[in-house]
Amino acid sequence: MKYAIIAAGEGSRLQQEGIDLPKPLVPIGGEAMIDRLLRIFRSNKADEIVVIVNTLNPLTERHLRNLQEAGKADDVRLVVKSTPSSMHSFAELAPYLHEGPFCLTTVDTIFREEEFSSYITHFLQSEADGCMAVTDYIDDESPLYVATDSHLHITGFHDTNEGDRYISGGIYCLRPQALHTLDRCLREGKSRMRNFQRALVEDGLQLEACPFSKILDVDHATDIAKAEQFLQRS
Repeated sequence: MKYAIIAAGEGSRLQQEGIDLPKPLVPIGGEAMIDRLLRIFRSNKADEIVVIVNTLNPLTERHLRNLQEAGKADDVRLVVKSTPSSMHSFAELAPYLHEGPFCLTTVDTIFREEEFSSYITHFLQSEADGCMAVTDYIDDESPLYVATDSHLHITGFHDTNEGDRYISGGIYCLRPQALHTLDRCLREGKSRMRNFQRALVEDGLQLEACPFSKILDVDHATDIAKAEQFLQRS
């Protein structure tokens, strides 16, 4: 199974709040966020990990190149390009994801490792076109609410709560047919991942919601301490 990491954001909010490192290299519990994901993905049978980083801050690229040169990242395929949105970053990774099921996430997604392993196992055993990580823990400036039926089949995505229990956790396990929807979104000028998720439903793909107890995003300096406390209690 392949994994993909979007690590191409600017991290401007962290920089404005005094964090000098690019977001992928910010340590959580002494481990850079990008390194944490690489380690977790390898422990969940990663055949290849495709990573996109931007050209704005070369430190992340240099970090990954150093790992490759040291023989510690032979399974990493690195794409270096600045993009206008996370969905465009996904599009840069897409050519390497056509061969089979894959898991995509952004670099700042913090979750419990055992829940992630259960999630991957469920996806590989599922007949669904996609399994989307969700959580009922809401600590996000602009959450994407996920509508489900009683069997946790996803029926829609909402910008405001329409009686929905869960929000999107930003981790997507998908099969290659989802890339056709991505192509359509790009042709239509759509740019946000939430619009891609809505388009998956519009195209009739069968999506399951897979609940996590908590998923955090590191967008602000205060989120670093929250993430460390969360992992310490895991």
